[in-house]
Amino acid sequence: MKTEILQITQRIIERSKTTRKIYLAKIAAAKSATVHRSSLSCGNLAHGVAACGQSDKQKLRGLNHTDIAIISSYNDMLSAHQPYQTYPDIIKAAVSDAGGVAQFAGGVPAMCDGVTQGQPGMDLSLMSRDVIAMATAVGLSHNMFDGSLMLGICDKIVPGLMIGSLTFGHLPTVFIPAGPMPSGIPNKEKARVRQQFAKGEVDEEALFKAESASYHSAGTCTFFGTANSNQLVIEIMGLHLPGASFVAPNTPLREQLTRAAARQVTRLTEQAGNYKPVGKMIDERSIVNAIVALLATGGSTNLTMHIIAFARAAGIIVNFQDFNDLSNAVPLLTKIYPNGQADINHFQQAGGMALLFKELIKAGLVHQDVETICGQGLEAYTKQPVLNEQGEVIWVDSVDVSGDSEVITTAEKPFKADGGLKVLKGNLGVSVLKTSSLRAGSFVIKAPAVVFEDQHELQTAFDKGELEKDFVAVVRFQGPKARGMPELHKLTPPLGVLQDKGFKVALVTDGRMSGASGKVPAAIHLCPEALDGGLIAKVKTGDMILVDGVSGELTLLVSEQELAQRSIAKFQVNGHHQGMGRELFGFMRKNLSTAETGACSLFEELNTESNAG
Repeated sequence: MKTEILQITQRIIERSKTTRKIYLAKIAAAKSATVHRSSLSCGNLAHGVAACGQSDKQKLRGLNHTDIAIISSYNDMLSAHQPYQTYPDIIKAAVSDAGGVAQFAGGVPAMCDGVTQGQPGMDLSLMSRDVIAMATAVGLSHNMFDGSLMLGICDKIVPGLMIGSLTFGHLPTVFIPAGPMPSGIPNKEKARVRQQFAKGEVDEEALFKAESASYHSAGTCTFFGTANSNQLVIEIMGLHLPGASFVAPNTPLREQLTRAAARQVTRLTEQAGNYKPVGKMIDERSIVNAIVALLATGGSTNLTMHIIAFARAAGIIVNFQDFNDLSNAVPLLTKIYPNGQADINHFQQAGGMALLFKELIKAGLVHQDVETICGQGLEAYTKQPVLNEQGEVIWVDSVDVSGDSEVITTAEKPFKADGGLKVLKGNLGVSVLKTSSLRAGSFVIKAPAVVFEDQHELQTAFDKGELEKDFVAVVRFQGPKARGMPELHKLTPPLGVLQDKGFKVALVTDGRMSGASGKVPAAIHLCPEALDGGLIAKVKTGDMILVDGVSGELTLLVSEQELAQRSIAKFQVNGHHQGMGRELFGFMRKNLSTAETGACSLFEELNTESNAG
């Protein structure tokens, strides 16, 4: 393996010794030598099986049949999650065939950032991850279950399910995806129409037509945003069946993969004699593999926080610097929008996950000897699923050469020598910059600040023609404690228009950008946030700022003497904590940690220590 990756892994292991030991002891104490429901009283168990059929009741009264929990994020408004409607019946039948019982243990909320971008509901988005984790815990809290199946796809849902699963780390767990929708209009065309609308060149009807041609059917959005980055990360950690991530919904192969996943979790239980609890299976090497895969594919910056958060749920402490150093050691091997013009279906056709696994292994970029739901080692994940003549899923050797070298390349000829993620540091604090999608000439921006305290203020200034110049947009009081850290993807079209006009523009914010963002240099996830007294709260319009994606510098070019005399701007709530349910989340918003520690409200209860060093 590459020496730098081994060294970073060892660094994480050493840093996590105390918290990992506490965690492993916790899940060991929760393990049962027999079925978990054996600890229940007759009254407890009677409640737990009351709605079951007679056959399942008989199974669950005994001590040699597994009970598998189904936790699902199904709802029929979200295209990615709508296919899950039919999964419970498929899963129950498959588990029954394997001699066990599956029960629908609980549903978790699933909101869509695509629907809430620029809307008040976006302020709930990041916090919904912790709600999902807690809802997962509620579903598993009855102590009925010997294993669990997690059904989730999108932005905060999978990370929330991961936190919840790892909190119940004594249970074997398998994740089941649903797959992407068919390709619509090219992502480049969609982005072009958005910018035309921002310039007033097309009307809402043309914009809606383009958006509807992109998001047009059941399945995950096809660009390589947070949803598809989630699937990549879950598979590289060995929690999916090999090749399951990007198989289209409502196809025979998709259904057979779901059946196979349901059967597989029954093989990992204590009763099966092959006990593999998820909390022990996922270790420091698994987390490093997840980061490496994210970097090698130019995945969503949202995962910089999510991986940190769910790693902490397992007692593993990672930070922004780990991402930065791994990025320096990992080449960019794919071009998927927004890093290129291909979508996730094109990636799948070019060789998909199996080919990517081969390249990562061959280049010594991942730990091969990790545990997965299929056994030890990543070799099984270099094969691809197909249906045999009997309609059953089997795994066969995959291609060794990319079907499209403009989508998947080799480590010998990477698209970029590094993983395209840079941690910026300076007097403004610490932030993350995605460089994999940046154009030549936009890696270093030195320009006067224009300060905003709401993304809609920037749009208003753009509409008035006040931003026809070089500048660094400073959008503050968007951090976890101020606003719940909403995505600011609505800023991409106006800033992109200005960039296309030749202006040098960049963004600095304590908020987030979408997993689909990229071409505008954006120093995001800034810590400390404005509400915590970060220097961003002292920036004034006209101050010079340096955003350097080469050296990793983020500096407010104002003297210390001048800054010492300035007061800190006060957060103007202006109704941002009321309406659209936001008033219910005040307790959580106040307790969110920094972006560099996962922007999580649950760490104290998870008994993990904060360590951003």
